[in-house]
Amino acid sequence: MSDHTQAKKITTHTLLQMKEQGSKISMITAYDYSFARLFDAAGIDVILVGDSASNVMAGHETTLPITLEQMIYHAQCVIRAVNRSLVVVDLPFGSYQSNPDIAVASAIRIMKETGAHSVKLEGGEEILPAIQRIVAAGIPVMGHLGLTPQSIYQFGTYTVRAKEEAEAATLRKDAALLQEAGCFAIVLEKIPAGLAAEVSRDLSIPTIGIGAGNPCDGQVLVMHDMLGINNTFKPRFLRQYLNLETQITGAVQQYIRDVKSGEFPSQEESY
Repeated sequence: MSDHTQAKKITTHTLLQMKEQGSKISMITAYDYSFARLFDAAGIDVILVGDSASNVMAGHETTLPITLEQMIYHAQCVIRAVNRSLVVVDLPFGSYQSNPDIAVASAIRIMKETGAHSVKLEGGEEILPAIQRIVAAGIPVMGHLGLTPQSIYQFGTYTVRAKEEAEAATLRKDAALLQEAGCFAIVLEKIPAGLAAEVSRDLSIPTIGIGAGNPCDGQVLVMHDMLGINNTFKPRFLRQYLNLETQITGAVQQYIRDVKSGEFPSQEESY
């Protein structure tokens, strides 16, 4: 047996322990088997099957169009590749907001049909009844506060949230309510680092930041952004670790040249 298959599984409990020990949590998105296999083997702590699939996989402008069925498909692909990472699946827009019965039914479908380990919901006090019902059903829930992309039409902009004291106070209150409702972690998206530090200090559950500065208990990035598959998206919070857009384009252009010139396939590459 390889070390990889023996690797200790990351659970929601592991993340709590990591926070207590001051050990940072690494999280990345994945939407298919091949990338999830690479990320899991690389040692990532958490894989998020994000509703960002709506943008990066399906080409939509926002996360709103993706359906529960499509999220289930992506999560099924990811879970087949994972031995160690904790897999979190986004409940898509419309699958939990209208009432807690629908929310718990959506979460149950994800857990039963994908084998994933937990779900993520966007919002604070307004979705508390949904979170309580899902947690009561035995399903781990990750919260998401700050810039909540499913509400983008309400915000009208992707700028930093909670810069004003009123919104910051609401976020602090929402974070405490989510912890009380049983969330095992909370994503903080695009909020001032000072506020994120305060919330991370006040909570006993871990915070995962994206554009929320260093003080969070962990960080998450969208794989396509971090790997430079899409070079047009360059917010301040993004560190691009590869420039795959340029490398892939170059490789494909070389392949085209080799095919057209008759250089590929060679004698060695033929039967």
